Amino acid sequence: MAPELIRVLSKAEIRERVKTLGKSISEDYGDNRLVILGVLKGAFVFLADLIREIKIPFEVEFIQLASYGADTQSSGEVKQVKAFHIDLADRDVLVVEDIIDSGLTIAYLLERLKQFRPKSIRVCALIDKRARREVEVPLEYIGHTVHSGFLVGYGLDYNESYRGLPEIYHLKQ
Repeated sequence: MAPELIRVLSKAEIRERVKTLGKSISEDYGDNRLVILGVLKGAFVFLADLIREIKIPFEVEFIQLASYGADTQSSGEVKQVKAFHIDLADRDVLVVEDIIDSGLTIAYLLERLKQFRPKSIRVCALIDKRARREVEVPLEYIGHTVHSGFLVGYGLDYNESYRGLPEIYHLKQ
């Protein structure tokens, strides 16, 4: 039986929230040159739209972490797949993530980033899904809060499928 897709967020809802986030980020950082660290692969669509709404100087870098594999639940073990190659010392860093679920991946990343002595680290997440939160993490910028369901679309995937959907859906198996 094919999975059912139930729409959670429309293109218009996503677009409006991304615009608001970009404005808030621009205002909060002022003229500071920001390092935006996108977490691959899921955040790339959100990041692309978000940076078009940020009106201050910034650099973009990527890191790739993995904790899901081909499953719908985190394995609990976070692995760094791709490193970043930019000096973060005394820089304002904004981590852009697609979804914060258990909190394990972002907690791992935040601890790792502290080693590079940035001036500040903040997190911007498209989706805050608190239902399975195992570790509390600071989220300064949140696109939407969703309580449950496995989400796909707008960069979020299930086993590398569904990333290209323009809206966000609950994948019901």
